[in-house]
Amino acid sequence: MKLERVLPFSRTLLKKAVQPGAIAVDATIGNGHDTLLLAELVGEDGKVYGFDIQEEALIHTQERLKEHKLLDRVELFQKGHEEVQAVIPSIYHGKVTAAIFNLGYLPGGDKAVVTRPETTISAIQQLIELLAPEGMIVLVIYHGHEEGALERDELLQFVQKLDQQQVHVLQYRFLNQQNNPPFIVAIEKR
Repeated sequence: MKLERVLPFSRTLLKKAVQPGAIAVDATIGNGHDTLLLAELVGEDGKVYGFDIQEEALIHTQERLKEHKLLDRVELFQKGHEEVQAVIPSIYHGKVTAAIFNLGYLPGGDKAVVTRPETTISAIQQLIELLAPEGMIVLVIYHGHEEGALERDELLQFVQKLDQQQVHVLQYRFLNQQNNPPFIVAIEKR
């Protein structure tokens, strides 16, 4: 298959947005896969800020980063992503080059703990302000469960109304697959 699947495409977008020395955000660290990629991409002089409300996610991510000797490039916070603007130092406001969200629940974790549209939308609004020109927010939307479908609908309504003079919004999805496969919404600051 020549079309990129959803998760590889999200990584392609991050690789285009993040250069050595960059500031990046993993808004839902989960098991740390994207945090690790961002830590590799920002290099020795960059920084990744990671957020998750679940202690289990922080533990898994710390272990993954230690294993790859990249923990020093990342600051992890057991906080919701809606606190991103308060947490990232003001010297980096307007300099974030990429942020990623994997929405839904922690794979292998408590499925009752899910991302919520109101906190996700708040975080997106804050991150748009924190982004550098051509900085990007990548949302991987898992909507195969009741709360995920609700979040999907509210997010799509929100992003469709974003000012095209401020951001470009892209949706990347396969239309003929069953079982509500995840899809991407990417927001690039102009």
